[in-house]
Amino acid sequence: MVSAPAVQSGHIHRYGKKLIAFEHTTSSGQPSKHILLWIGGLGDGLHTVSYPARLAQQLPSEWSLAQVIIRSSYNGWGSGSLERDAKDLAQCVSYFRKNKPDGCRIVCMGHSTGCQDLMEYLTGKGCAERPIIDGAILQAPVSDREALKDDMDEETIDKILSTSREWIDGGRGNDVLPESVDDKYFGKASTVTAYRWYSILSPGGDDDYFSSDLSEEQLQATFGIIKKESPLLILYSGADENAPPLVDLEALTQKWIGFVTRGGGIADAEFGGVVVGASHNLDTDDDDVLEDLCKRVGGFLSKVETGFPKSDAHM
Repeated sequence: MVSAPAVQSGHIHRYGKKLIAFEHTTSSGQPSKHILLWIGGLGDGLHTVSYPARLAQQLPSEWSLAQVIIRSSYNGWGSGSLERDAKDLAQCVSYFRKNKPDGCRIVCMGHSTGCQDLMEYLTGKGCAERPIIDGAILQAPVSDREALKDDMDEETIDKILSTSREWIDGGRGNDVLPESVDDKYFGKASTVTAYRWYSILSPGGDDDYFSSDLSEEQLQATFGIIKKESPLLILYSGADENAPPLVDLEALTQKWIGFVTRGGGIADAEFGGVVVGASHNLDTDDDDVLEDLCKRVGGFLSKVETGFPKSDAHM
């Protein structure tokens, strides 16, 4: 089982108003030149997932890892949006670009819905104005729509979608749906707006980047426009409990990689792909699964640091 020490050492960076990033101390204890920014999924916050702390100690020597807190961290996602998340992340990237040494490489690693945040950052509205990142890692890029479809009954989904659409059309998209509609699916303390429910559950919604039934046109408009300046590493967990049960995960991953490379971007086929035996957040996995993930991430970061071979753009 993957676990991390209860006490972690590092530095807290205040990159924006009430927004922080926790940079883990490197294995050598020395300041790093390059940084990996880790963004969690729905409900995640500082140290809620174990593997980043372990990963931080196995990065290449010039790299450190920082866990990023955005406004959507913990329970904030229910009243947020991917667009807002991308704005927070842009602020964080700008902060580290300013405060790290010249020549610093900045790579962002999304976990779960943090992957949707990265896709929004790279391809969503206003992406051309955001600070360039030197690479992006998608770890457990699962479709929330498909995951919830397998976990919620169809009647509840239909009720949430119809009510959300009605509220959005009536100018109430930022209002929280009542328990009578969503049955407080994410817990009694959860507050999820009509907009966010619709974004997550609706086919083609703003959160819908990774569903297995997306059209060629939809994938071309996202994966197909990722620029070569931001190489991509896709790490799909082979035993992800939230993945669609009948989908060939390797084929899906290769499909996404194909859209990136045909669009002129770089997708790392050497280290990317399905991480065999990995669960969604690796918390219940054996150490050898974590070691596999760490080697893949480390190999990708080394390429980012030294430069990708031209052949990688067409792998």
